[in-house]
Amino acid sequence: MSAITNGQQRVTSVAAAAPQLSLLPGAEGAFDQVMLCKAVIALTPDVSTYVLEPLTPQNFTFEPGQYVVLTVEINGEQHERCYTISSPPTRPHLLTITVKRVPNGVVSNWLHDNFRVGQQTLVRGPLGEFSLVNYPALKYLFLSAGSGVTPMLSMTRTLADLAEDCNVAFVHSARSPVDIIARSELATLAGAGLALAVTNICEDDSPEERWTGQRGRLTAPLLAASVPDVAAREVFICGPPQYMRAAHAVLAELGVDPGQVHQESFTLEVPAVPLTAVPDAPAEVEREAGTASLHFRRSGIDVVCPPGTTVLEAATAAGVVIRSSCGQGLCGTCKSDLVSGQVDMQHAGGIRPREIAAGKFLPCCAYPNGDLVVDA
Repeated sequence: MSAITNGQQRVTSVAAAAPQLSLLPGAEGAFDQVMLCKAVIALTPDVSTYVLEPLTPQNFTFEPGQYVVLTVEINGEQHERCYTISSPPTRPHLLTITVKRVPNGVVSNWLHDNFRVGQQTLVRGPLGEFSLVNYPALKYLFLSAGSGVTPMLSMTRTLADLAEDCNVAFVHSARSPVDIIARSELATLAGAGLALAVTNICEDDSPEERWTGQRGRLTAPLLAASVPDVAAREVFICGPPQYMRAAHAVLAELGVDPGQVHQESFTLEVPAVPLTAVPDAPAEVEREAGTASLHFRRSGIDVVCPPGTTVLEAATAAGVVIRSSCGQGLCGTCKSDLVSGQVDMQHAGGIRPREIAAGKFLPCCAYPNGDLVVDA
């Protein structure tokens, strides 16, 4: 079989088959240890890659597209955040994460301003199921915007390292040319054997470069022109929530089967079901059986939480800010203090038994068992 890449013919002697990339041998790949910053690489004005090395030498085993949880101490307080591993598992001695500076972001700004070579951080993982390992195919479409490119980089680097005979269409959206992450690397991979076609979309020019490529935002006509066989591909999407909503709409317009579409997001959106604020006289409110009254102590906000609604969903709808990442009880980012009341918490390892015993819980996967008071 042959595949065409940038006008060059790539010839293989074996009939193509969907890649089998099961690189994670169960729990043996898990790690929870302090790592050393080995290097800091600036990619764009607000994005840097941090190369992490274990203090105790080991080979990291993970699936391309998975993420880790970083724990850093800032002003005496510990903060946890999820970051996708941008390096491929085919290079197992080091881990890299690629972090965008987020306006008012506590951890991302601290990393950019303070985390330097020789410093240490606690890293736990790998976590997540957003990986082509779980969806083997002969053709992929990677749709990303901004720092959502990071899991796509890990997957693309893996396919290139393993010389997999599959076809990848990589469509990335950025504000301007200077904001395109790993631009030169992807261009190199596209000419070095992997059947990779890269399309960058920019909204504006940058001071250093007038953009002559695709301009604007992702649309159905643009995607159809760039990837004519889009409906025949396994699709991965990662980026800001509004981008992913738009991407899903574009794919639906082009007739892509939703079962072929997979997404990653560390942002929990406001639930579709509206929640009702509790007035000054809660006794006058008729409540559906199973609802609970939640009082967020530091915010001074009360809300009625309907059945089937998590504490985090109720907080988000009420405007109470509880930092969160995975939304699945995996990472521990939303860890909070339960002042009074009980919850049904079905977590996935994001909180330790001693923390639960100390009155902490994960709002993202906790459902009220009666009225609650939360320190948020």
